[in-house]
Amino acid sequence: MSAISRTVLREQVKDVLLQRIVSGELKPGERLVETRIASELGTSQAPVREALRDLELLRMVESEPFRGARVRAFGDDELIEVYPVRAVLEELAAKEASKLLDGDVAVLEREVDEMRAAARRGDLNALVRHDIAFHRLMVEAAGNPVLEQCWKSLGVEGRITISLYGTYVEPDEAAEKHVPILEAIRSRKPGAAGREARRHVEEFARIARQRAKRAEAATR
Repeated sequence: MSAISRTVLREQVKDVLLQRIVSGELKPGERLVETRIASELGTSQAPVREALRDLELLRMVESEPFRGARVRAFGDDELIEVYPVRAVLEELAAKEASKLLDGDVAVLEREVDEMRAAARRGDLNALVRHDIAFHRLMVEAAGNPVLEQCWKSLGVEGRITISLYGTYVEPDEAAEKHVPILEAIRSRKPGAAGREARRHVEEFARIARQRAKRAEAATR
């Protein structure tokens, strides 16, 4: 197998597993057995092993000697700690994207439309996928590989989103919460785009903190 095809396979396996983790199909603590995954996806164990290693770097998977890999569980405290970092990164991403996209927001607008459609269908998993895609595409549009790598290394943006939608945020509000960012980028206003992106993340941070407080109160 060539190095290129092996790399492509690794990325494909990683994307499949990441989607299953984000959607909740693979639960926190669930074992990820290389042989089983390789058999299901019709590949050898090598790209599966490499994909699991990549997911471990993204903090989506954890592994222990002699026990293998498992889907990593996240506590509320850890999730809350991510928000300030994410807010800063996405503020910068929105500023830079508004400069480089030059008003062409078709790819971002498509994700907003897909979020609306998913909410109408009551498809929470699809809603989450397109929410994540919106933010990922915005970060990629910033044209800064270091920024993109830092954002991706947080590794928990999907879990943060799916843990709040459907319980603390109404699904039909999801797309509309992205519109101010979209319109600021469309209008080529870097400062406004950055502020809206930061405000968006900070709003979810407040919701997550409220959830954590309620959960703590319930255990007393």
